[in-house]
Amino acid sequence: MNMPGARGNFVYRNLANAMSVLGVLPLVVLFLDDGYRYVVPLILFNSFMDDFDGIVAAKLNIRSRFGANLDNVCDAVAHIILALAVGAHFGGLLIAASAIAAGSILLRVVTRLDTETTNGNGSPTNELMRHMLFILLLAGQFDFSHGYILIALFLIHSVSMLVPYPMPDLIIKWAKSTVMVGLVNVALVAAWLVPMVTPVVAAAFIGTYVYAFIVGWVSWQREVGVKTLP
Repeated sequence: MNMPGARGNFVYRNLANAMSVLGVLPLVVLFLDDGYRYVVPLILFNSFMDDFDGIVAAKLNIRSRFGANLDNVCDAVAHIILALAVGAHFGGLLIAASAIAAGSILLRVVTRLDTETTNGNGSPTNELMRHMLFILLLAGQFDFSHGYILIALFLIHSVSMLVPYPMPDLIIKWAKSTVMVGLVNVALVAAWLVPMVTPVVAAAFIGTYVYAFIVGWVSWQREVGVKTLP
């Protein structure tokens, strides 16, 4: 979509940027006394805005380096707030694990701000948010203790966000079209609202993540081995 008469308009040119910022602002709710109760819908809302700001920028032909950097900064702010909110809610070792994940989020986003170091390696920060969502939903549905699972989740993602190899087999990386991105977000909402599909959606996302992590590592080891051969 191209609107020559409107492209010079400030509001039009910043529609995608506004979506990036709006994905963060509602998270202020988490700082209220009972704000944690809204953590699940806030994760979903942020996921939607994060996925579609880039699509809006592409469809309206308003992509910019500033917009890409703003998107990355908003991701860092939002995902750090959400991770720390979960860690602080449960306390104990989970606070430390969420802080480690927050540090990895920062490191990943900073490297993405530098066009010379951006390489598409590792897992996106929003992949952690989705897995965190699934653990919270499944724990509520099946009534199991999930503190140590969340600790493991934070620590594993702290590594996968910074690994020196790509993870192209993640579901979100398969979603190249607007329709597919929309279906991903519909699946996330369905996992929240329809308990019977929660395990299925969670298994699909987490299973492809584990597969991408392991296969990516094996491929990277092979490449390293080939490069070190005399």
